[in-house]
Amino acid sequence: MDHFHLIALFAFLSTPALFAQVGTTPPTQVQVEEHMQGEETITVEPITEPPSAQGSNEVFTIVEVMPEFPGGQEALNAFLAKNLKYPEQAVEDGIEGMVFVTFVVEKDGKISGARVLRGIGGGCSEEALRVVRRMPNWNPGTQRGEAVRVQYNLPIRFKLASGSTK
Repeated sequence: MDHFHLIALFAFLSTPALFAQVGTTPPTQVQVEEHMQGEETITVEPITEPPSAQGSNEVFTIVEVMPEFPGGQEALNAFLAKNLKYPEQAVEDGIEGMVFVTFVVEKDGKISGARVLRGIGGGCSEEALRVVRRMPNWNPGTQRGEAVRVQYNLPIRFKLASGSTK
């Protein structure tokens, strides 16, 4: 058996063992080039990874660690309850429901690009946007250990207390 076939056989036999290691990262991808100059030689060069997300302005929708309001979900609910004012028009018309607001949590935690995805009328959409734009900086989302821009969709419920409608 010649030298090249021996290397190919070894690579074939060792490949399953590389992927059988549970809990480890997969092996680095390599590009194999074959050059013919008297004897056969094989050159193995690592394939470079794409540029990191740090220099990118890409907006992610799902990341390894999602952005979080400082203090978590309970703190977000308390902030919304304290700052939301039920619009008079919505009270008069008996409007209740969910307003969906989308925004980007920037790498530094600031909120940008807030807009309503779905409103319910009566001034509720405007009120939801007002409060979202007043939120403090969030803990940013991360991908591969680096802060990244993440789009976040936030449902805000408007519910009248019993006896509030006219």
